[in-house]
Amino acid sequence: MADYTADKIRNIAFLGHGGSGKTSLAEAMLYLSKGSDRLGKVTDGNTVCDYDPEEIKRGFSLTLAIAPVEWEKVKINIIDTPGYLDFAGEAIEAVRVADASVIVVDGKAGLEVGAELGWEYSDDEGISRAIFVNKCDDPDFDFGRVFSELRDTFGTSVCPVFIPFKNGNEVVMVDLIEMQAFKYDDKGNRTAAEMTDAMKSDAEKYKEAFNEAIAETSEELLEKYFGGEEITKAEAIGALNHGITTGSIVPVYCGSAAKFWGVRALLDAIAHAFPSFIDKGQETVIDGDGVKKIDVDPNGPTSLFVFKTIADPFVGKMSIFKVMSGTVKRDDTLKDLKTGSSVKMAHIYTIKGKKQTEVEALHCGDIGVVTKIADINTNDTLSASGSVEYKKIVFPHPYMVKALLPAAKGDEDKISQGVARLLEEDPTLVYENNAETKQMTIAGMGDIHLDVVVSKLKNRYSTSVVLETPRLAYRETIKGSSDVEGKHKKQSGGSGQYGHVKMRFSHGEAEGLTFTQSVVGGNVPKGYYPAVEKGLLEAMQKGVLAGYPVVNLAADLYDGSYHPVDSNEISFKLAAKLAYKAGLPLANPIILEPIGSLKVTIPDALVGDAIGDLNKRRGRVLGMNPHEKKKGYTVIEADVPAAEMADYTISLRAMSQGRGRFDFTVDRYEEAPANVAQKIIAEAKVEE
Repeated sequence: MADYTADKIRNIAFLGHGGSGKTSLAEAMLYLSKGSDRLGKVTDGNTVCDYDPEEIKRGFSLTLAIAPVEWEKVKINIIDTPGYLDFAGEAIEAVRVADASVIVVDGKAGLEVGAELGWEYSDDEGISRAIFVNKCDDPDFDFGRVFSELRDTFGTSVCPVFIPFKNGNEVVMVDLIEMQAFKYDDKGNRTAAEMTDAMKSDAEKYKEAFNEAIAETSEELLEKYFGGEEITKAEAIGALNHGITTGSIVPVYCGSAAKFWGVRALLDAIAHAFPSFIDKGQETVIDGDGVKKIDVDPNGPTSLFVFKTIADPFVGKMSIFKVMSGTVKRDDTLKDLKTGSSVKMAHIYTIKGKKQTEVEALHCGDIGVVTKIADINTNDTLSASGSVEYKKIVFPHPYMVKALLPAAKGDEDKISQGVARLLEEDPTLVYENNAETKQMTIAGMGDIHLDVVVSKLKNRYSTSVVLETPRLAYRETIKGSSDVEGKHKKQSGGSGQYGHVKMRFSHGEAEGLTFTQSVVGGNVPKGYYPAVEKGLLEAMQKGVLAGYPVVNLAADLYDGSYHPVDSNEISFKLAAKLAYKAGLPLANPIILEPIGSLKVTIPDALVGDAIGDLNKRRGRVLGMNPHEKKKGYTVIEADVPAAEMADYTISLRAMSQGRGRFDFTVDRYEEAPANVAQKIIAEAKVEE
């Protein structure tokens, strides 16, 4: 591949719903540009971008993949992303380094949530967008309906440029700038075609929408548009290019990736009209606790941003980066801003799917790979100056939590090692070895995400695991009070053991143990008070109902007795434990369950369904407010027991078709209802 400078490089993220054809579009571009000698098909498991065994087995993308395409003397780095919501982190990584996105929409299914999220991700990152309506070879495609959905949802910035018409058994594509129709053969080659009167009439309607969109790019064109004057071809092209670069216009192209229809037109547009990294002008860097913008400098000091890590079991750790300024050359030494250590770029590569090609240098805006550098990870900045740190990717928090159990005894270490590798490449996974519940847990974005984790652990790291519902960290406390004594007496020849305490137990205000002493007359010497307190603290690790830790306990030592020879600290410690075991069952012990604060973002039309679902989960709705940024969405705030949230990720996704989102934070404990407490106690007895 030729050496490309910053102005000749385009980084394009392919976004959209699962099954819309993003990977197929990338394959078509690779084939047409002679970047691949065969047209890979997802169904055949031989595509360039879906190369992981798990992707081939499942038939859809799981991670982002890079596919460089050379077209019209421009290098287009396609960043193909998964469409399934479980792998949203991959799309977010892609838009962080993309200069523009192409949102792929199924011409039959229409606008789906994956496309809406792609728009949102692009909007959040401030990059240009285009839309490709795919599968126009499907007999049931309906471009008119799809375009109406796009405009209704995203507004008049959505600008038709290349549109399809059904003409009997044929599909004809019309270029609205040229007002020229084309038809395609089986290899994607196009020839001019005649437009029928009906097609001309419909094309004029789309042309009006085109003119309306481009007129918004300048005062001059706006005056022409409202004055009824004709906008020239040169003006239209200039306005379209300017609008795409600034993001004020979102062009709509169409075609069929499987048959190459419209793919050349999209490639031409990307090469000639889409922005490069230097066209973007500025990049966001970290400035203290905030961020600021700096100018993109292709001639400045070399700096890289690592946006993706792959833990390849054969190649080793692969760090995929974007050159943010300057030029990186083989054997360059850069500083890792996180650790302050020096990193030698002994070998740098470009990557196409899983194939790496070593290069001598990569210029500003380009994407490359370094391998086997253990200390760098996703979100790291490498810099020659050591003074600039780029804005980090913010990943969504995973809430689908499962306990990770070894299928065979003794595999715990292998599991931890395998999971550590997976965590390096997927920041949307969270692993915890919970000391309290004595379980390893893994949190992911959904059930498919976690199923992939299980498969990768087995196939990559030869360790089989089972996923189960994790145990929750309940608590116990008392609501009443009791007055008891504990006496430990042991005589077995020689020195004996004697400790005797009288205690009052009640609910304490502090979270832990509130220990007081009101002994009079020295019946219990002060030197034994610490032993009594220690005995209680140890006993509180296990409650009397279900064995969960006890909180908010007040204990007053008011009397007792001792033996001048046989009493010692151990004796009083054991006496305190006996008093604890006798006193708590008499003081109305209760189970406390973890309660969390929930914020659900849901389309307005589904608010009633969401509240009904929360009521079934024992939730308390605290309030509702319109979303600050997302029109047509409501934020519901509620308190919900953590025990009821295990499957909420899946339920909310099903309820809202993937449009709903939530944040959940456990922040306190409350008394569990009697029926729930009975169930918790029964389960604890089974586990004993």
